Amino acid sequence: MTTAALIDDHESVRLGLEAALARDGVSVEFTGATVDEYARFRRDAGAAPVDIVLLDLTLGDGSTVTENVMRLACESAVIIHSVADRPGTVREGLAAGAVGVISKASPLEDVVSAVRTVASGEPLDNIEWASAIEGDTAFADAQLSKREREVLRLYAAGLPLKVVADRLGVAYSTAKENISRVRAKYVDVGRPAPTKVDLLRRAVEDGIVASLDGDPSEQARAGR
Repeated sequence: MTTAALIDDHESVRLGLEAALARDGVSVEFTGATVDEYARFRRDAGAAPVDIVLLDLTLGDGSTVTENVMRLACESAVIIHSVADRPGTVREGLAAGAVGVISKASPLEDVVSAVRTVASGEPLDNIEWASAIEGDTAFADAQLSKREREVLRLYAAGLPLKVVADRLGVAYSTAKENISRVRAKYVDVGRPAPTKVDLLRRAVEDGIVASLDGDPSEQARAGR
């Protein structure tokens, strides 16, 4: 069963989300107004991290979205529950490691669908996510070399690294080194890509792969 936490400083929002997720079979383990409250809950209850955290973009305790996402994303997938007029702040959350964004104007069933999509290991590819990165060259530019882009394009599209090396006529160790450098460059610009699905997302963001066609979770199982 998928587990979730809801962090939002509006109780009415939390209640609505909790009811909708529960109806869909998602176990809501925590609801609260701050990340600190969630941390205290886990410590006091000895609770394991949840699978998904739905996080309000701006909380009333003065914390930043970057701080909050970085605290949560090391153990859980973080979906930003956002208002539509804050693309800059949304980008900060995505750069800090959030897996996607869903608008607060979205119907509850769309929010539930977003949770299910992320829980299944697929990228959350929606209008809110696209608008948050559109035209933001500082966010999108990891300054990859031509060879790094070639390796990333094939690898992120689902090919095992040995096949990528064979197609490009390079040694396996060279292809592996290229992927390591790609990951390091994305970390340097605040866009970590520790998994193959993350690399696919980065490749789409940067126009290296045209779309999210196919099943990214299957692509991720093709190899690291």
